[in-house]
Amino acid sequence: MFGAIAVALLGGLGLTSCAAPGRNGTVDAGSAPVDTSVTGAPGPTDSASPSPSPSASRSPSPSASRSTKPSLSRSPSHVPTSKAATPAAESNIASRLHTIPASTRQLIVVYSSGYGTSVASLETFEKVNGVWRPKLGVMSARIGTKGFSDSHVEGVPTTPTGVYGIGSTMYGLHANPGVKYSYHRLVADDYWDENPSSSTYNSFVHGTNPGGYSEALWQTVPQYNYFAVINYNIPVRAATPARGSGIFLHVMGSGGTAGCVSLAQSDLLRVLEWLAPDASPRIVMAPSQNLGRY
Repeated sequence: MFGAIAVALLGGLGLTSCAAPGRNGTVDAGSAPVDTSVTGAPGPTDSASPSPSPSASRSPSPSASRSTKPSLSRSPSHVPTSKAATPAAESNIASRLHTIPASTRQLIVVYSSGYGTSVASLETFEKVNGVWRPKLGVMSARIGTKGFSDSHVEGVPTTPTGVYGIGSTMYGLHANPGVKYSYHRLVADDYWDENPSSSTYNSFVHGTNPGGYSEALWQTVPQYNYFAVINYNIPVRAATPARGSGIFLHVMGSGGTAGCVSLAQSDLLRVLEWLAPDASPRIVMAPSQNLGRY
């Protein structure tokens, strides 16, 4: 009974994913523009330890809007017809990143106007002949109610910054919408283990509730209609306090999340159906002013 009450309360608060009774935060709103310039020093990726947030005391702009899309460069008219022209590099967020693995051909970038806002934007890119091209357009997203963090820990509603892979299985309450990944349709007693004391911490389990902040996935509607796992802290790295668990890309609720990235369901399905395991996709998450780390 306590679990059902907790789920209902979380839905009303707009807290979604990574959600637990002890996690909370305020939801912000607004439409201030996002600065998509790329500046900053090297920072955390999925293979490096996060560092403390350098901007925790900043006053964030309340929201994010779409970035200006530069026009495509044209190939010179004098290129000999006997040789294939190399596509000109386009100035976009993806083209200015420098830590993305060479094998990655699909990229998701989630960015906000600062550390303290839950309002963000999401863009997708595809590598064509070695050049990053925008794919699905700019989408409105929500992240943790306390915004981004360079040092996310269990139980705090922040979204971890960094570069991460996508989990090998996608999940949902509904039937497979046509994704290229393995897909598991959720049933009763499907949990995401968010108990740091558990041997299966930060993984999908079926059976008895693992305790702690663990989520009853089949009861979270509509957020878990469909979702992909963001491989933050996978494999788990021991730390005190625990580095956090259950960071997903899922359906948007009524506000900020408990640490995940959320999209309107129609946008999420476009992204999930596009993602392909053989393209080694990565997701980059950070305030726009710190994308230069990656």
